[in-house]
Amino acid sequence: MSDKPNTNAGTFFALPGWSVLRLHGSDAGRFAQAQFMGDVDALPPGHWQWNGWLTPKGRLVALFALLRHDSGDLRLLVADAAPDALVAALSRYVFRSKVRIVHEPELAVAGRFGAPDAAAGPAFAWRDDPLELQLDFGAAGGARTLAIMTAAAPPDPVAAARWRAFDLAHGLPRLAPEQAGQWTPQQLSLDRLRAYSVKKGCYPGQEIVARTHFLGQAKRGLVRLEADAPVPGGPLVSPEAPDRPAGTIIATAGNEALAVLPLDQAQGPWLAEGVACRSLPLLDGLAR
Repeated sequence: MSDKPNTNAGTFFALPGWSVLRLHGSDAGRFAQAQFMGDVDALPPGHWQWNGWLTPKGRLVALFALLRHDSGDLRLLVADAAPDALVAALSRYVFRSKVRIVHEPELAVAGRFGAPDAAAGPAFAWRDDPLELQLDFGAAGGARTLAIMTAAAPPDPVAAARWRAFDLAHGLPRLAPEQAGQWTPQQLSLDRLRAYSVKKGCYPGQEIVARTHFLGQAKRGLVRLEADAPVPGGPLVSPEAPDRPAGTIIATAGNEALAVLPLDQAQGPWLAEGVACRSLPLLDGLAR
């Protein structure tokens, strides 16, 4: 099924930090189910989900939206990871599977603040000539549309910064490439996005993810922070113990940030390189 979005119903702007990968071939679905932490088999054609790829030790390599056209054609909308390096890393596990993994640099990623023309929830809309896909990226903070298309949208740094702040407020961690392989899904609270499964079969890191889940051993998670000045990255300390880092700021957006902190100490207050930070509740609605 193919819906035809109308790109004239709003102003799109370029979204930096996103790239598009394609997995196609008769074994694409089986490969994704075996490698990725979310349940790809449960995803109907024409729908998308949050998903990711882990190291064997259960640390996140890349977080992405996985779009399923059919069992032999998937796209990954990858946040922040270096796309060519990710293609090379995934390709090492193809072996004899009939699947090809490619980066699609000709596709641009854009956003707008407004509802999609046809997509809703986890169902995406697309047309083929010229290629354009629309995803519903809205949540409790308002409506948003993300588009993957062949024509690049104009840059708008103010709108892009607002988009990133929306991501962080809803618990979507925007990780710099150097953070790949550092955090478990539980430490990033990716259960809030329904981005991983503890019920599907084996995948890299599954044993650690499942053990942490079923034994209740997740002691750290995401905390949203706010300050009266731009929040720097790096270690987070308590004013009562300034020489002992208690957590790490993993992503910033102006005066807001996301940090990985002990769940029993999430309320703060905290200091990030002398900047006083206070905790805010994470917003809901971005799960798919």
